[in-house]
Amino acid sequence: MSLLSYLDYAGIALFAATGALAASRKQLDMIGFLFLATVTGLGGGTVRDVVLGRVPVFWVLNPDYILICCAVGALVFFTAHLVESRYRLLIWLDAIGLSAYCVMGAAKGLAATGSPTIAIVTGALTASFGGVLRDLLANEPSVLLRPEIYITAALIGSAVFTGAEALGMPLYVSSVVGALAAFGIRGGALHFGWTFPTYKHKPGRHPDEVM
Repeated sequence: MSLLSYLDYAGIALFAATGALAASRKQLDMIGFLFLATVTGLGGGTVRDVVLGRVPVFWVLNPDYILICCAVGALVFFTAHLVESRYRLLIWLDAIGLSAYCVMGAAKGLAATGSPTIAIVTGALTASFGGVLRDLLANEPSVLLRPEIYITAALIGSAVFTGAEALGMPLYVSSVVGALAAFGIRGGALHFGWTFPTYKHKPGRHPDEVM
């Protein structure tokens, strides 16, 4: 099995674990765990494949991805109570999953189109959309609305991978440096609270005030 395949499985398993952890915070039943784990694990890759016109999408062609998500969801159902701070574990697993999945998404975008720009976009999309779906369905604060750098980490990881590929580096080198770049940014943001300057001006009027 290739390195990209390992990254694919690892990213899906990690995102599935974050979905199941979100289910544990909402005290859902086993089906809720499996559902959130599967949606979170497969969501980003599904959107990527649809955007690239790769249909049927990857988990239809290889149902093992669904089984991985269900296995992770079931495992978390029986072990989540052992973790004292589940939300902290969730966001760190999300950071690791983002790092693996941005490289995988960029590789698939590059292979499908040959465009570095599309590769960077599909890398960021693959790495972030599953977490967005998880937070939306679990009614959790969205990772996109947290102050720490998030999507930028996926963009940088995708860009580093794509740049390394353009320089002719071996695939395993490109993959490792891309994933480390993404995790370095996201992990640093979580640990040190790195943020970008925010909009300081007065917000626009509420829609009800305009009507």
